[in-house]
Amino acid sequence: MTTLLWLRQDLRLHDQPALVAAAQQGPVMPVYILDDDAPGAWRIGGAQRWWLHHSLAALDKTLRDQGSRLILRRGDAVSILNELAEATGAEAIHAIRHYEPWWRKAETALGERLCLHDGNHLAPPEQVRTGSGGQFRIYSAFWKGLQEHLPPEKPLAVPDEIPVPKHWPKSDTLADWQLLPTKPDWSGGFDWTPGEDEAHRKIADLDLDGYDDRRNLPAEEGTSRLSPHLHFGEVSPRAVWHDTAADDVTFRKELAWRDFTDGVVLALPDYADKNGRDAFDRLPWRTGTAARADLRAWQTGHTGYPIVDAGMRQLWQTGWMHNRVRMITASFLIKHLLIDWREGERWFWDCLVDADYGNNAVNWQWVAGTGIDANMFGRIMAPLTQSEKFDAGDYIRHWVPELKDVPDAAIHDPDAAGCRPDAYPPKLIGHREARERALAAGRKVR
Repeated sequence: MTTLLWLRQDLRLHDQPALVAAAQQGPVMPVYILDDDAPGAWRIGGAQRWWLHHSLAALDKTLRDQGSRLILRRGDAVSILNELAEATGAEAIHAIRHYEPWWRKAETALGERLCLHDGNHLAPPEQVRTGSGGQFRIYSAFWKGLQEHLPPEKPLAVPDEIPVPKHWPKSDTLADWQLLPTKPDWSGGFDWTPGEDEAHRKIADLDLDGYDDRRNLPAEEGTSRLSPHLHFGEVSPRAVWHDTAADDVTFRKELAWRDFTDGVVLALPDYADKNGRDAFDRLPWRTGTAARADLRAWQTGHTGYPIVDAGMRQLWQTGWMHNRVRMITASFLIKHLLIDWREGERWFWDCLVDADYGNNAVNWQWVAGTGIDANMFGRIMAPLTQSEKFDAGDYIRHWVPELKDVPDAAIHDPDAAGCRPDAYPPKLIGHREARERALAAGRKVR
């Protein structure tokens, strides 16, 4: 009897519990459905679509090497899975559990036919609970609670054989989905190789020596760059855990952050759209023509703050941004420009290859101070100080070529040093002025 393997953000064969369970029952039909309707406004963004195209191509090749293949369909996932089940006689649909609200709704709609497995977390979010039985809302407390479930289970091996059905249904072609950008093709700077093989190569080459310090230096290759592979499930968190150094607590805490954010959206499904603290609904965000112009300057990397502009240009050109700079650019939009955090969240969603519903929302609300576990709104990152502290000079020169000849002493703030090139814009607003404006807005919330 054929079983369906419903793939979403779990595009791998190694440590794929849904695949293992399906293969034990008989012939397996792997299916990926591009459902742009169920997520509504949260359909995957442009950068993610680029990654998805290449990831699906890599997965299909791996499956074909095993004698199998990937069936592609586009439309309502629930309807298509039910139709495929009826057409093939499949009594079971195996899938890894997901926590985005639209996927939880789809999983419920599929009913008893759906067999869900845990596999995208160090521990299932439902199991990591507070003393009162709820989801953790503070990360430090979550990390402490997670210890009871660590180490995670050992990863599952790829099945020795993936049984195949006698007949395959019609499949879409990947090219017909037109996931790749064309007019313009802005992905020319996407120096990535999506797919499961590349994810495991990165883990094998990962150097965590001095990670706690190097991860904060934008000019160095100090981060793992595993985030898009984890987002698309090309490698499981528990595989990363068991294949990396056991003594690097900082790295493992960052790996666990994804578990935490899925727990947050499990408890608060609309966290990507709604302030975690209702009081911030009163915060007077800037709107209108001037705010829209400032938003566009931020998006394109023309704010007059070198570290901010370098980060925003890196984002657009590569589909990724250094984590320290993500915090700086987010704080700048929210506190310096006083623009609603949701505007930045949406821009990141469209531009990041690793944009994740829970992770993106929790991170933005943490910086904004609007979230359940967040910085105080009055804590305003000083981008010029941050730039110097984390030695971002070479990073700035790389991404903001207008400043390539500015000396080290002035690179973080050429405007104040009196050596700003004509081709580079002046600051949108001074740091002190921006800080005072943000604090005044924050007082209205209190």
